[in-house]
Amino acid sequence: MSPVSRARKKAPQPVTHSVTGLFKDVLNDFSALGADPAPVDVELLASEVLGQFHDVPVEDGEEPLGLELIGFAQRKITPGAAALLAALKVVAETDVERKAADAGLQVVLGRGIPEPTWAAGLGQVAAGECWRTGDVYGDESSLLCVFSHGDQLHGLLALLDFTEGGRVRDLVVIEQPGEVLAEMRQQADADPELVVLEAVDPAEAHRLIADGLAATDHLEDADVSEDYARFHAVALTWCRALPEPALVPEVAAWSDDERAAVVEQFVAASGEDDDAARAIGGLLLEHGLRTDPGNPLRIGPEKVARFLEGLLGEEYELDADHEDAVEPVVLAWVQWTAERAGLTETAVAALDEAVADYLSEYTDGDDDSPLERYFSGVGDLAPSELADALERRMFAVPSLTTEIDDEEVDLDPTDPEQRRALVIAEADEDEEEERLVLRATIVDQLWDDEPAEAWQAVQRLQEGELDRGEIFEQLIDALESSLLESETLEYDADAYLEALAELG
Repeated sequence: MSPVSRARKKAPQPVTHSVTGLFKDVLNDFSALGADPAPVDVELLASEVLGQFHDVPVEDGEEPLGLELIGFAQRKITPGAAALLAALKVVAETDVERKAADAGLQVVLGRGIPEPTWAAGLGQVAAGECWRTGDVYGDESSLLCVFSHGDQLHGLLALLDFTEGGRVRDLVVIEQPGEVLAEMRQQADADPELVVLEAVDPAEAHRLIADGLAATDHLEDADVSEDYARFHAVALTWCRALPEPALVPEVAAWSDDERAAVVEQFVAASGEDDDAARAIGGLLLEHGLRTDPGNPLRIGPEKVARFLEGLLGEEYELDADHEDAVEPVVLAWVQWTAERAGLTETAVAALDEAVADYLSEYTDGDDDSPLERYFSGVGDLAPSELADALERRMFAVPSLTTEIDDEEVDLDPTDPEQRRALVIAEADEDEEEERLVLRATIVDQLWDDEPAEAWQAVQRLQEGELDRGEIFEQLIDALESSLLESETLEYDADAYLEALAELG
């Protein structure tokens, strides 16, 4: 995507704790537009408002929040209500909502409220050229479409992920599309064997965006940027200025015989054990047919990464006897499909390197037991020293799992951020923020054994039969007593060591 600095920005808004309060805030925003706002600013404001409702689930029999907002505005009979309804008449995402907004606007106008003078300019965008840049493998692509409101140019930039059917992962409005296009050209010129830039027919661009948004919106828990919902409605609005989406020929289903024939071609070329190559090659083809049906044999590093994630997540079933063959067979598949695709030597070398990294993570992930995480980075120690290091780290971080969004998640204590997440999950809800930060600091000290006096203090306190929670309270008190600056939590190291020496 383009640099974040080029995206349209708005300061974060405070969370409103009731729907009515939210609707009132929306009307206030539209009342504050003034007499002559730029049409693009009105459209973006409307899109941002609708984005707040984007992920709100609608129960059976309930009215979507967009329609509730329209009904609320219709009852207010104010200039702000007229401004909001005039905007939603154009920017609302569905025909039902746009028609409801139009009907609501007529009610407000019929009560003597004048129509905003700028209303006729909404949605009057002209589509310009479209470009896309991406990796030569086809894993992902950034699609830029230029639109104009009179002499004012804006760009719509969408990040398309073809490892998941071409869905949109990121969406942003650009104020200087010419500068972004220049950057895209520069990237392609600097690395022509790995980066492609091409003009896109506007009808094809419309199809890519429309299909990509639809694919993302159908997912229950889509991994998207914070800007995705914010610019969703304006993207649909502007894309209506593009030609009708291009038609794509229907992809024919592969027969069992066709699947088997392709797998046998791979087995013959792979040089690997026939049974393992046949089993893993069949799964690789299945992955391609499921995620990239138009081009199932397309090869790219991210496509391989998603396949390996599927193996680790048991999305694909693999006989345990073939586990050791995953790495050589996947590498053989990469070579075979890359040759079929006619990739350059440079592209193949970069592909091999990326896939080798993913395979390393995959094989390491299989062997990464909790015990190995506790021993990570301790160096060569004698058996007694290893036992002490394990005891120390397990005291600091007794559990490697926590619950996030009602799901049990396994975290890596060697990662400082994940380690702190474990500390936060374990802490009492009523613990003060400062003491929670001090607790996390002490956990880091114990994990790294720096200063060593912290663990020595723990061992003395354990002899007094204190439980772990009581010991931590004393450690936190010792660190808190040595603070020099409470806001930055900077502490006097010598004073802290003296306080530790007094414990136990």
